[in-house]
Amino acid sequence: MNFKVDENLPTEGASVLNDAGHNASTIIDEAMEGVHDIAVLERCASAQRILVTLDLDFGDIRAYPPDTHSGIVILRPHRQDKKSIMHLITGLLSVLDKENPTGSLWIVEPGRIRIHEE
Repeated sequence: MNFKVDENLPTEGASVLNDAGHNASTIIDEAMEGVHDIAVLERCASAQRILVTLDLDFGDIRAYPPDTHSGIVILRPHRQDKKSIMHLITGLLSVLDKENPTGSLWIVEPGRIRIHEE
């Protein structure tokens, strides 16, 4: 699967996804820091990449209906420290072997994933 790791996540998140056989790049790789959310999703859609982010704005399915983008994965750690975030990304890998977030919204929390599809 192809992923775009948002600027609010450690760049090592992309490395973890790449090491697991996925194709991940970062917002920083493309010098898109500070770009409006809609532009980020448009870039992800054109590159067929699933956005991985901490940004809760992307969780508004009225603004970003699941059938209008390549997929969004929002990480919701209990604490927003690097260790907690990386733990969620690593835990996500086992689910990606069975499920695909393309065209849907995933809310990833410790111990569970909520999936919203159109």
